[in-house]
Amino acid sequence: MDKLVINGGNRLSGTIPISGAKNSALTLIPCALLTDEPLTLRNLPRLADIDGFQHLMGQFGVSIAIQGKRPEDFGRVVTFEASRLTTSVAPYDLVRKMRASILVLGPMLVRAGEATVSLPGGCAIGNRPIDLHLKALEAMGAEIELAQGYVKAILPDGGLPGGDYDFPVVSVGATENALMAAVLANGTSRITNAAREPEIVDLCNLLLAMGAEIEGVGSSELTIHGVTRLNGATYKVMADRIEAGSYACAAAITGGQVTLAGAKAEEMMATLNALEDIGVEVSHDKHGVTVAANGPLKATNLTTAPYPGLATDMQAQLMSLLCKAEGNSVLKETIFENRYMHVPELNRMGADIETEGRTAIVKGPCDLTGAEVMATDLRASMSLIIAALAAEGETQVRRIYHLDRGYERLEEKLQLVGADIERVDD
Repeated sequence: MDKLVINGGNRLSGTIPISGAKNSALTLIPCALLTDEPLTLRNLPRLADIDGFQHLMGQFGVSIAIQGKRPEDFGRVVTFEASRLTTSVAPYDLVRKMRASILVLGPMLVRAGEATVSLPGGCAIGNRPIDLHLKALEAMGAEIELAQGYVKAILPDGGLPGGDYDFPVVSVGATENALMAAVLANGTSRITNAAREPEIVDLCNLLLAMGAEIEGVGSSELTIHGVTRLNGATYKVMADRIEAGSYACAAAITGGQVTLAGAKAEEMMATLNALEDIGVEVSHDKHGVTVAANGPLKATNLTTAPYPGLATDMQAQLMSLLCKAEGNSVLKETIFENRYMHVPELNRMGADIETEGRTAIVKGPCDLTGAEVMATDLRASMSLIIAALAAEGETQVRRIYHLDRGYERLEEKLQLVGADIERVDD
């Protein structure tokens, strides 16, 4: 198993290319199940989660053709063709490692008439039930059964009639599943209190390119007029706003200046606003976002919230940055109840962080020092990398398979801007 060895203290400077968004790509790939024509996705990141999802699609009989195999390439072009499905079952062995696998439920249901999907796995960051996915599909007319660790969804005779569903709380994944089912329903479906994340907009734009009829894109109220069939398409995956925000924190904690090539400021304004509150200079144009830390960092209070609020996926990275800020910062996590598992590891590096329930208090500035630390989930892993870049001495980060799920060739990108980081055998 690999580990990352980081010698801190180098100021990051230069340009980092931002990859296609993992959270978007994992939603766009199952759209291939909605048509028997080819779906080509450009800017698909090279990640363990993407490879896992491709394996799952292959399980269904989807053919996959990959371009851009050169090892020096970031991203690649992949064509999925589901002209003939061989099964509608997503087995436990393929689903257990990746929560996003549940996103095949809606599209497989309307394409094959039924779908059987193992209950998903993913990062251990708290309770993430799929009941909202199931309730939304039931509201549209699907019949749902739960047995022996599997969800089975069945179309009624005559197909999915469509229906209305008002989400009691905002759910990104459930909104995505409902959308993919509704586009091939017989009637009109309305989703209220829908998630508004840029990844939802990316999904809507792909579905529109495939011939879907969707009103209210980008809003919390979506109206979907079902169509009889969808066509194939060629579509570019949006830039990863979480990756961009993560590297922004890495640059800032080292007092550096980095341009995040391809990042879209309008899709990550809550993160950029938080960075500015901390004292980081931010500028942007059509080519990307530039961050620079030229003065002392300032403590601030942050609360995660559904989009357009601060993404929960940025909480851990900003916490690491606040370890070097002057004063006490308060972070409140409102999305997941168990997302502070990185705190003990940061404290091993010299951070002074206290937690109580969903609140964390970061007392800064801290003198961070290198240590051996263990990654606990994807974004927690990145928080340890960020802290290590500013720590005195050597840090060894273990269990980095979490990082490989969500950051395309992380050490290479950090090396581009001057980080002393190396992947070695553990």
